Amino acid sequence: MAITFYHVSWCQECAVVREKLDELKVSYEDVVVPHIRMFRKQVHEVSGQYYVPVIKDGDLVLTETPDILEYLDETYGPAGKGQAAAGKWRNKTAKPDATQASKGEGDEYPSCRL
Repeated sequence: MAITFYHVSWCQECAVVREKLDELKVSYEDVVVPHIRMFRKQVHEVSGQYYVPVIKDGDLVLTETPDILEYLDETYGPAGKGQAAAGKWRNKTAKPDATQASKGEGDEYPSCRL
């Protein structure tokens, strides 16, 4: 099962996730998405929202940096429980509501979270 990592190159939260993936030596598919949120169709198709970072691991999708980091540690870290740890996350994950899924039309800042 391969991880797909959706991000923009200049996002600090994305950099933190990338560093964690590299630190844990987790292989991943690197998907750089457009800077403007409303053009991040790949991210929306996977997560139901337009913000990054997003990781997809099998059928599990995580969209919040703290959750992503915790998941990576619990699943792939030295004391990780592998896919047994993933079960906890599958129950916790849900598609964002419509207010979070804004395309960012009219956004002043085309950033990852601003």
